[in-house]
Amino acid sequence: FHQNEVEQSAYNFEWADVDQLLGQFDASEAQCMALVEGNLPLPAYEQVLKASHAFNLLDARRAIGVTERARYILRVRTMARAVANTYATRFEPPAVEGAEQQKPSKQANNKKPAKKASNQQEQNRG
Repeated sequence: FHQNEVEQSAYNFEWADVDQLLGQFDASEAQCMALVEGNLPLPAYEQVLKASHAFNLLDARRAIGVTERARYILRVRTMARAVANTYATRFEPPAVEGAEQQKPSKQANNKKPAKKASNQQEQNRG
């Protein structure tokens, strides 16, 4: 296990090809969004993971600055949100023709009525 850690760390911090990682991130992002458009959220999610991994390696190599880092994080979040929204639509109940969905009405007074003070409490106030 130790040797694996040593070699993976050397790759992550010293050997990972920055240009290739940039390309991998862009390719994963493009593939993710295409899969979202195709209503395939599970393979799209795998592309989010690949893009996130490429970002982490770029960050480890210090290949991106602070401003770029924030942009990459936003790009990963955008992908993840698109995948989540696509996945969630699978679980929305189908619309029933002719039936209106009613929103819960807001009552004018949502507060519970105040409890009257007991005789003992009134006497204590005195």
